[in-house]
Amino acid sequence: MAVFRIERFTHLPAAEAWRRVTDWERHAAHVPLTTITVRTGPPTGTGTVFVARTGVGALGFDDPMEVVRWTPPAAGRAGLCRLAKRGSLVLGRASIDVYPTDSGSHVVWVEELSVRLLPRWVDPLVAAAGRRVFGRVLDGMLDRPAGPFPWPGMVG
Repeated sequence: MAVFRIERFTHLPAAEAWRRVTDWERHAAHVPLTTITVRTGPPTGTGTVFVARTGVGALGFDDPMEVVRWTPPAAGRAGLCRLAKRGSLVLGRASIDVYPTDSGSHVVWVEELSVRLLPRWVDPLVAAAGRRVFGRVLDGMLDRPAGPFPWPGMVG
């Protein structure tokens, strides 16, 4: 299983950082060749299901996820979101936590994922790619400057 952790500090208040990082469809704007469709009605909460589709046409895969815990930040308390990844290719879980700080908020994103058909020895490579890609997503969602896109020749 590939495991990675990303942390960002932002001047945004916890409620605004939470709103941005849990705007599922907006994540796709920061990942090439990806669309995200929310399959359940608003508002987001426990039981919300969404699918990230990565690829072009039939050459791609779906990454369905379900929100299994939803506790928005309130009154100085951290926001906690837990996702279950239930795809035929990508399995695992993710957590997105938003902690209030004196100067804004601290966002922590942890993924534990397994990619079927890939041997375990590639887990460190999957984790490294995940840190780069999802770090870029967080930077974009929080309006932070992002570094160069993780793959040569790709524009981000």
